[in-house]
Amino acid sequence: MINLPEAFVRETVRREGEAGERWIASLPGLVDDLLHQWACTPTGPVMHGKVGVVVPVRRRDGSTAVLKVSFPHPGNVDEPTAYAAWAGRGAVCLYERDDARFAMLLEQVEQTTLVDVEDDDEAAAVCGRITRLLAVPAPPGLRRLSDRAEGQEHELRAASGTLLSHVPRRTVDAALATIRELGREQPDLLVHGDLHYENVVRANREPWLVIDPKGFAGDPANDAFSVVVGGAQRQLSLDSLCAHIRRRLAIFADAAELDRERVLRWAQAHTLLHACWARNASDPEGTAAFAEQVATVLT
Repeated sequence: MINLPEAFVRETVRREGEAGERWIASLPGLVDDLLHQWACTPTGPVMHGKVGVVVPVRRRDGSTAVLKVSFPHPGNVDEPTAYAAWAGRGAVCLYERDDARFAMLLEQVEQTTLVDVEDDDEAAAVCGRITRLLAVPAPPGLRRLSDRAEGQEHELRAASGTLLSHVPRRTVDAALATIRELGREQPDLLVHGDLHYENVVRANREPWLVIDPKGFAGDPANDAFSVVVGGAQRQLSLDSLCAHIRRRLAIFADAAELDRERVLRWAQAHTLLHACWARNASDPEGTAAFAEQVATVLT
């Protein structure tokens, strides 16, 4: 039986309640069953993300892999479908899948992520190149980003009273225009959906590969928000914020072969939506104020 990390157990139970307790209780047995099913042997301690555990393993043929088991949640349903569509192109390879148990056997990668790259421009270029590789025709049945447009517009309008205490009206109007003009009709392309820098990892087969996709059908320019978030911790002053972020977004757009203006607009809209989320979540780290500043200079 595996030993579950205590921090993961606590966070899962806190977030999911009784359902989380039941899943945690079943998880050691579930992992054992999957190891037997896929003829794998654990080779290291259990790691974890926010919603699942990852067990490094050795396969029957001697190759390495990781067993990932996620908490059953609608947001995790399309992850294996995205991996299968990419077939290792820009993403880790999917070796086995058990959709009913939210389990996958995946290519093993390093623990170094794009967060560790100090050159912001290079990180933006990596994200752009990865986005271009991932933009394949979306498999049938995936959730569509266009279906979120109405809710996003409603969220911004509902929060406009609060937002207008912190940003000019043109900042809110620009985000609303993007969602109205670009959000409701989007390309039928596969989009990662959660392409922050911690989900771009060093690998042996390729320099960088993505992990943990949500899997949506839509406009790849939506993932430009990752460039804003990824480099935020390295901003030195508000004076240079506009030029710095705009340059990185341009680098991302060119590497992804996307229209610069479309990338800029989606980045601005998602940044303001992030500010709304942060204020609703009580914003203990001042995230909302920073996001509002960024959304304003991107307008």
